Amino acid sequence: MTKTILLTGATDGIGFETAKSLASEGHTLLIHGRSDTKLDATKAELEKIKGAGVIGTFRADLSSLDDVIALAGAVCEKHGILDVLINNAGVFKTPNAVTENGHDLRFIVNTVAPYLLTQKLLPIMPALGRVVNLSSAAQAPVDLQALTGGIPLTADQAYGQSKLAITMWSFHLAQQLGVNGPAIIAINPASFLASKMVKQAYGVSGNDLSVGANILVRAALDSEFNGTTGRYYDNDEKRFSNPHPDALVPNKNAALVAAIETVIAVLGIKN
Repeated sequence: MTKTILLTGATDGIGFETAKSLASEGHTLLIHGRSDTKLDATKAELEKIKGAGVIGTFRADLSSLDDVIALAGAVCEKHGILDVLINNAGVFKTPNAVTENGHDLRFIVNTVAPYLLTQKLLPIMPALGRVVNLSSAAQAPVDLQALTGGIPLTADQAYGQSKLAITMWSFHLAQQLGVNGPAIIAINPASFLASKMVKQAYGVSGNDLSVGANILVRAALDSEFNGTTGRYYDNDEKRFSNPHPDALVPNKNAALVAAIETVIAVLGIKN
């Protein structure tokens, strides 16, 4: 059965590889990117794939929470049901690491934006739907003052903290939703894949992107991920595993989510 799937960061890297796999299975694929030009080019490539279904494009800059709200609104307006959301978009190095509102851009894009997008799309997601969140092996304890804009961080610090933060809110939201779903699953797609992010960060070519794309497709669709809400899959180990210990402490997860909600409120977004 084909599904309707929203994939953020779909125009390059793991996102594009994942999009190609999903398109080949005939799903209605909603691809997100920051550039109309890249979105149009990506859509054209996906439509060449044998068996491709409907490909929809949605442009949004995830460093702007207003854009995130608009993205969610556009998806809800055009599609009555969203079966799968894959929060893939992320940033490591950037020339301007602080937004005009004084927040760390890595936290906004990697943690806050996917949280807000998920919350706004939950009303059109069925109980058996899935939210797949891109985590990482590079998880570091979250400084809540840094998250809310009070302390500057290096790229390594911000990335590691933002990836633990998305894992923590995944666990928290999964616990809140329970059997009412959809499932919330955090995934480390594998370390040092050949993405633009890895090349910029470490100056290495990296490993085959299909390794990461394959696990995202499995997490989104395969029955092996039934009943796995609130869990973390480590594709380096090829199994479900424990994330950083902080994500296993409900009070810490709740405090992290409260900090995210504070950022959203400070930026004037009604959640």
